[in-house]
Amino acid sequence: MSRVSRRGITVAVVAAVVLGLGGGLVWFQPWKLWVDETVSEALPTAPATTPAGTSPTGTASAPPAAPQEVASGELISHEHSTSGTVKIIRLPDGTHTLRLENLDTSNGPDLRVWLTDAPVKEGVAGWRVFDDGRHLSLGKLKGNKGDQNYVLPEGTDLGAYSSVSIWCDRFDVSFGAAELTRV
Repeated sequence: MSRVSRRGITVAVVAAVVLGLGGGLVWFQPWKLWVDETVSEALPTAPATTPAGTSPTGTASAPPAAPQEVASGELISHEHSTSGTVKIIRLPDGTHTLRLENLDTSNGPDLRVWLTDAPVKEGVAGWRVFDDGRHLSLGKLKGNKGDQNYVLPEGTDLGAYSSVSIWCDRFDVSFGAAELTRV
């Protein structure tokens, strides 16, 4: 084999390794395991805009005068150590917000907050169940630590969902989840 062809093979192999490493870094984003993003959002408030005596759905119940907790749960760990509290809050205007308080989990690629109908299972059995049934993505996780709010879309049927997952969409795995208990 000539010196030129060996050199060409070496250059091709080095280029393939560099491209493979670059692609792997972009896909796995390992640096996120050491980078924390802390969010500190206040509990949302909204002025009552619904006429007295009616709710946004036209029923005869008045919205609360202050934010009111309607469901809550404690996060458990799945793929990564996760803790904190999940609350669903009804605001004075009748809208709902999902609130994460004292969240502490690992950072990762493409993390989402999901409202789901899946039961929360401990251990490995609970890591991948949340995309099996009905789920509603509330958006990207704003940070892996702290307090944060996620607006529930208007018309969300809270009775259809029983849990919340911090979901890694890239690898289809739950970092942590909470079973919701109605208040």
